[in-house]
This record gives sequence, structure tokens and C-alpha cells, in this order.
Amino acid sequence: MYKTLVLVLIGLCASCHPGNLKILGDLPKELKEVSGIETVSQSHLIWMHNDGGNKSRLYGVDRDGKIIKTLKIDAKNNDWEDLTSDADGNIYIGDFGNNENKRKNLAILKVKAKDLDKDKKVDIKRIAFYYEKQSKFPPKKKKMYFDCESFIYHKGHLYLFTKSRVKGNHGRTDLYKIPAIKGEHKAQYMASFNTCEDLDCWVTSVDISDDGKKLVMLTPKAVWVFSNFTSDNFFNGAVTTYNFDYISQKEGVCFKDQNTLYITDENAHGSDGNLYEFRLD
Repeated sequence: MYKTLVLVLIGLCASCHPGNLKILGDLPKELKEVSGIETVSQSHLIWMHNDGGNKSRLYGVDRDGKIIKTLKIDAKNNDWEDLTSDADGNIYIGDFGNNENKRKNLAILKVKAKDLDKDKKVDIKRIAFYYEKQSKFPPKKKKMYFDCESFIYHKGHLYLFTKSRVKGNHGRTDLYKIPAIKGEHKAQYMASFNTCEDLDCWVTSVDISDDGKKLVMLTPKAVWVFSNFTSDNFFNGAVTTYNFDYISQKEGVCFKDQNTLYITDENAHGSDGNLYEFRLD
């Protein structure tokens, strides 16, 4: 009993004192399973959404974590996982969660910037895709590299960073590329990168800075920063790892400015579920 109580107190302590993560706000119950997060040009809000199975909503949140705007999206939330945006302020929703590696309806949903202030349900443009390396649905367990929770928009294309479901190789992410236009596209494989091997190493979100010179990749226990890359060869640049002081179910990351990130984690077992700020010092 004593040992159990100590472990519970340690867990509570970690949630209350996140160390090098600064808590900006406790996210409301409407964002209990927050998954995607993005700042958008021409909007003062931080945009978020929940994981699959929840309502098809985008939430515009202020810097304290309070919901200011709720936007109804005219598309099913099969498994929404991440957000990105372009220079015009259009938002892209990644409906590509694929835990069992057997989905054939993978898509990215484009929400026009002019619709972010609407009060009625918003139409989307659907960008469907499939992975050029996948031929079986699902593949064998040792080849389950087709889940995805992360993507970015960059110079007219969308870049997908997959999440590995292979035991002993959870830190592998494969990079794929598709054009950011309506239609059905073959996602072109580009490269792979490994963070580490355990479950806390898998990639849950990515973002690229407004000037296109830094890319951040989030895992539950660290953020990986890529810089000095050429064109879209993101993994060929310099890499810096910033470890967090404690591990949680971190699901979303985006740039606040060139050296500061916003990070979110899910509310798990009554703890976490916060909006954080993290400095890249």
C-alpha cells in the first residue's frame, strides 16, 4: 500500500511540475483528447482538434487555453491527428490515423482561411492519398510503418511523417510527399529517420517554422529540431534533441515564434491535458 501511494504521489508531482515545460493553461474538457495544434497567419487564435471518434470540430483557443471559437467541419472525424497551414492561412486537417495499418480512406481536409470566422458548418476540399510502399492492408507486423500522426505544408506540398507500430522500432518515421491539391495521390517515399526504439520515441506531431528553416518533431519525451537542411531533405540537416523533464502523452506541437514552441498533451487518468510553452535555448 505504501509503495503504491508513493508512486501515485510521484505521478501527481510530475504533472504539477513539468520542469522545462511552462504551463500556459489547463485545456477544457472539450479538448480532453487534443491531438492537432497550429498557429495560422491572419488569426490570433491557436487552432486545435480532438482525436478520432470525437466531434468534427476545430477549436480556436487563446494563449490561456480558453476556447474562443468553435468551427463545425462538414466531414467525419475518422481519426484526425494533426494540423498544418499555408501562408494564406488555410488549415489542413490530417485524417490519417491508422493504428492497424489497414485504412484505405486516408485523407487531408483543407479548410479555407475565409471560413475560419463562419458560424455555420464549413465545407472542405479532400486530398486523398495512399502510400506507395504499402501493398497489403494490413501488412505483416514487422512492416507496420503506415500509421501517421504528423505532417506539414511546405512550398505547395504536404509532407507526412509516419508513426511506427513495429515492436523494437517505434522511433522510426518515414517521410512521404504529396501535392497540396484536391484529388487522390500516391504518397512518394523520400527518407527515414530513427529517434530511438521504445514507445516514448514514436513521432506524434511535427511543424515547420514560418521561414521554412527549422522543423520540429515531437515525441512523448523529447523534441527533435532539424535545421540547415537543403530544399525538402529535412533529415539531412543538423539535428538537435531537447529532452523533456517528464514524459506524458504529448500529441501536438507548433511554432509560437522562431525559438518557442506550443505543445499539448492529452488528459490521461485525470492529469495533464495542458497547453505548454517550450523554449529552444
